[in-house]
Amino acid sequence: MDLQLKGKTAFISGATQGIGFAIATQLLKEGAHVIINGRTQQKIDAAIGQLMQNIPGASVSGIAADFGKEAEVNKLLAQLPEIDILVNNVGIFALKDFESIEDSEWQAMFDVNVMSGVRLSRALLPKMLNRNWGRVIFISSESGVNVPGNMIHYGITKTAMLSLGNGLSKLTKGTAVTVNTILGGPTYSDGVATTVKHIAQANNTSEDDMKTAILQGTNPHSLLQRFIAPEEISGITAYLCSPLAAAINGAALRVDGGVLNTVL
Repeated sequence: MDLQLKGKTAFISGATQGIGFAIATQLLKEGAHVIINGRTQQKIDAAIGQLMQNIPGASVSGIAADFGKEAEVNKLLAQLPEIDILVNNVGIFALKDFESIEDSEWQAMFDVNVMSGVRLSRALLPKMLNRNWGRVIFISSESGVNVPGNMIHYGITKTAMLSLGNGLSKLTKGTAVTVNTILGGPTYSDGVATTVKHIAQANNTSEDDMKTAILQGTNPHSLLQRFIAPEEISGITAYLCSPLAAAINGAALRVDGGVLNTVL
């Protein structure tokens, strides 16, 4: 299927690995120019090298910025060209008991997971509306609906992303701009993989056994019965970026492996 993305320019926050990298890969395969983001130029250069190796001739560039620092975000925004597609993907997570989460940790989580989308959308959405075409996508999580007790601060930021996407979609009425949110389920991204490996080593067990134990302990009702691959998130994201998805707006689409048992 041709998603009609040739000539479109996309910016993806947090795209040097994991879900963001998978989305960049998919959009590049569709012929879009993709601008990726990471915290350091070293990470960006490595990701661009891998993308160019995987997709010869791909049109990809990158801008380094730490989304926990407003000044760096403003500097990034000043460097961006005209953007057709904004994918708000950057995010951090941490396992921590509620009573142990300091105010500074709450603030850091909100700055990266929520304010990144606020700042990028505030700068780019009005320009899309003026041109009467654009796509804004938030990569949220089923944790925004079923908030985990061992990372409440993370879950609340994902709930906030749902609200932000819903509110911004109201601003697009009567235009060819859409704003949608993806509710990803337990995904084996690079960050999750690193955490699982550390836990497996601490418990003197294999990574596969630990993956199974974690999934059964945290999401026993999963219909998929395994972690989701980043590429399984990127496919629906690419479709939402397409002109073919014009009728999907203000939606929260579940790509959660059947973890949620509520109807959205």
